[in-house]
Amino acid sequence: MKKFFYLILICTLAACGVERQEPIDREALVARNNPQVSAFDSLASLSVGNGEFAFTVDVTGLQTFPERYSKGVPLGTQSQWGWHSFPNPQNFQPEDALKEFDFGRGHKELYACQFKEAGRQQDASNWLRMNPHRLHLGVVGLELGDSVEVEDLTDVRQSLDMWKGTVSSNFTLNGVDYEVQTVCHPTLDMISAKVVDEARSGINLRFPYPTGQHSDDACDWKANDKHATEVVRQDAQCAVLKRTLDETSYYVTLSWEGKAHLLEKERNYYILEPEADTLAFSCRFTSELLKETSDASVVETLPTFEETSIESAAHWKEFWTNGAAVDFSHCTDPRAKELERRVVLSQYLLAIQSAGSFPPQETGLTYNSWFGKFHLEMIWWHQSWLALWGHENLLERTLGWYETVEPVAREIARRQGFEGVRWMKMTDPSGMEAPSNVGSFLIWQQPHFIYLAELVYRAHPSEEIIRRYNQLVQETAAFMYSFATYDEMGARFLLKGCIPAQETLRAATTINPPFELSYWHYAMQVAQKWRERAGMERNLAWDELIDKLSPLAYNEEGLYLASEDATDTYKDIRFTSDHMAVLGAVGILPMNSLIREDYMKNTLHWVWDNWNWGKTWGWDYPMTAMNAARMGEPEKAVGALLMEKRTNTYLLNGHNYQDGRLRCYLPGNGGLLTAIAMMCAGWDGCEVDNPGFPKDGTWDVRWEGLKSMP
Repeated sequence: MKKFFYLILICTLAACGVERQEPIDREALVARNNPQVSAFDSLASLSVGNGEFAFTVDVTGLQTFPERYSKGVPLGTQSQWGWHSFPNPQNFQPEDALKEFDFGRGHKELYACQFKEAGRQQDASNWLRMNPHRLHLGVVGLELGDSVEVEDLTDVRQSLDMWKGTVSSNFTLNGVDYEVQTVCHPTLDMISAKVVDEARSGINLRFPYPTGQHSDDACDWKANDKHATEVVRQDAQCAVLKRTLDETSYYVTLSWEGKAHLLEKERNYYILEPEADTLAFSCRFTSELLKETSDASVVETLPTFEETSIESAAHWKEFWTNGAAVDFSHCTDPRAKELERRVVLSQYLLAIQSAGSFPPQETGLTYNSWFGKFHLEMIWWHQSWLALWGHENLLERTLGWYETVEPVAREIARRQGFEGVRWMKMTDPSGMEAPSNVGSFLIWQQPHFIYLAELVYRAHPSEEIIRRYNQLVQETAAFMYSFATYDEMGARFLLKGCIPAQETLRAATTINPPFELSYWHYAMQVAQKWRERAGMERNLAWDELIDKLSPLAYNEEGLYLASEDATDTYKDIRFTSDHMAVLGAVGILPMNSLIREDYMKNTLHWVWDNWNWGKTWGWDYPMTAMNAARMGEPEKAVGALLMEKRTNTYLLNGHNYQDGRLRCYLPGNGGLLTAIAMMCAGWDGCEVDNPGFPKDGTWDVRWEGLKSMP
């Protein structure tokens, strides 16, 4: 009987076309995509990190030539806690940057704005936008001598082992061979390294003052008189340095193996000189002293280089083993190899840069953009992939921040005359708004919390998840309901008085932007589901909003408009550049009753052929891919991800290059991973295997552990 049963089973599987997929060799998948560096390239720096802290190195394996990388992918040492503000002698307050608006909702609304007219309001908005800013905590490099340039290094051989989280660097200088290994501790803000060289070069610790600039490496090397570094504790194997910058202070603990001497070369510049050819050390950055004591010789023992390497290898093996995996090695399309490289590198980069206790900035923990602040409309692009790839625990690490800033978000809603909480756009760990004439009027960051909480619930449905997030889901939806305006004449709800995701539109004139309408429809439905899961009654007023939301506006050619008022969408360059947010209405989001599928497909085709692709951003390509996949256009889905455009460039280290200001742009990496999850695992109601890839035999994409999108 058993033989007969197995024979029937085999025949049934064969009849259904089901083939048993061999398990993916995950270590081999990762290893074949490890980046290799063979020469100086300011855009090819490599990073180690853990989501809370990241450390980016040059070809020496440390941060020996930071100035040479400052206009490339800079050599950052950044943490989630490391922030600084310049002095505020005029006592600027957030209220100083508020401006009153009337968008016809029956009440005045106060927004945090940038002021163009000279005076206190302009000075206040400039200061509040700049402060606080993320700190570069310090440069840790090789002490090779003041006259040595990066071009003097020969026989450069550097690689990043992503399976272990180790950067191995080899080079020759003046006939001396150097070997450097660099790792980051998985739970501490600490790097460890081992340097082998017969010249006994040693290492240096150099500390900059912040620049306060919009986008740069945050290193002002000409302001030594504005900050101080002092040794507060020391023994034969360890030293603790205290950093003081205005009202900000933090600590750097340096420990080493073997005999070495710590010397002060100049103000804010220290050198550790070894007595042997091998120097292994650890360097940890903390906001507080590790051990409180009055004895200056008592210091905390740090994990050694060997211990840290073991911890790092275990951490990364768990990351790669427990999450999902996608293998393109069986594909014959010549583009598949590059797509796999981008996918693997993006997982590594986002795990170290965009998976911490605060939402990430666009440039992660590599260098400052927008003063080091983070943007909440981007959190979906940074982190939605985590729940789809089996790393929802990392997503939850960030979502906890929303609870801490809920009082600030509630006050923003109150001062504008709305219910619930209005999530800010450009902000910092405190949750305060950075003044902006664009960001303060965005609304598409609002539903993100509901979407992300739903992804966490779908990954692990439980009452605990409902208890943890339901209150903020409900308060988020309460704002969304009160923000919508009911049009008595049209018997419909509409969205106005906002700047949509396509930021070329104006708040004063924009009515019913398509992506925001679709997002309101989806998120309010999910909020109602959460009410039912929590044992609450549905909110009937919310149901009315869902039923009566305005459909997406379109023209006589069956193309969706950038907004209901933008009737000249396809004639005005303002509406055919920046983000093609209309495609996000189906792609990021499921199809809904506000949208006609044929009109959306028409719009996709028009965008594909006519959009100003030179004026786009890195996440526009995965957004287009997700729309194309849902529209049954897999060729376009793959084509969007691999479109040869400047803002869709992925550097050797995996960073998504945008332009001279944004040499790395992590929302593009995150969007890529979310799109790949959808293109493989599909979405609710999708019955096609690998729906985002052409069925021409060239895309034999194999995957494990992915979850479908809503």
